[in-house]
Amino acid sequence: MQSRMDNFAKVAAKGYRAMLDVGAYVARSGIPHATLELVKIRASQINGCGFCLDMHGHDAKKAGETDERLFTVAAWREAPYFTPEERAALALTEAATRIADNPHGVPDEVWDEAADHYDEEQLAALVMAIAEINAWNRVNVTIRGVAGSHRRPASA
Repeated sequence: MQSRMDNFAKVAAKGYRAMLDVGAYVARSGIPHATLELVKIRASQINGCGFCLDMHGHDAKKAGETDERLFTVAAWREAPYFTPEERAALALTEAATRIADNPHGVPDEVWDEAADHYDEEQLAALVMAIAEINAWNRVNVTIRGVAGSHRRPASA
C-alpha cells in the first residue's frame, strides 16, 4: 500500500499541530489512558483506519494493555474484560462515531450512562477524544496512511 501524501504533517503543519494540541488536552483530562486507547481503537475499527489501529494497538500494548482486551474490544459487550466506565465510554464512542445510524444522534441512554461514570469535565474531554480520533481516522483513510509507517524511520 502506498500513502497518497507522505508529508502530510509538513504540508498541513498548522492543522496538524492543532490536532496534536487537542490530543494533549485530552491526555490531561483525567480519563484513564487505557480508556482513551480503547476509545481510539474502537472508533478506528468502525472507520476502517488501519494506520490508527496499528498505532493505538501498539500504544496500548506498550502501556500494559492485555491481549484479551485488545482482542475483544470490537465485541466489548460480550467480553468480561471491561469496567463499567470503559463500557460507557465505548458505547458513547460507537454512538458518536456512527452518528448517521440514529436519526436523533447519540441516544439519551448512551449519554446518561456515560454521565453516570464521568464528571462534566471528563465527559467533555471524552467527547473531544472521540471527535479527535474520528478526525484522525478521516485524515488517514483519505490520504491512505499506511499501517506501521509511523514507526518507520523517515528514510525507509
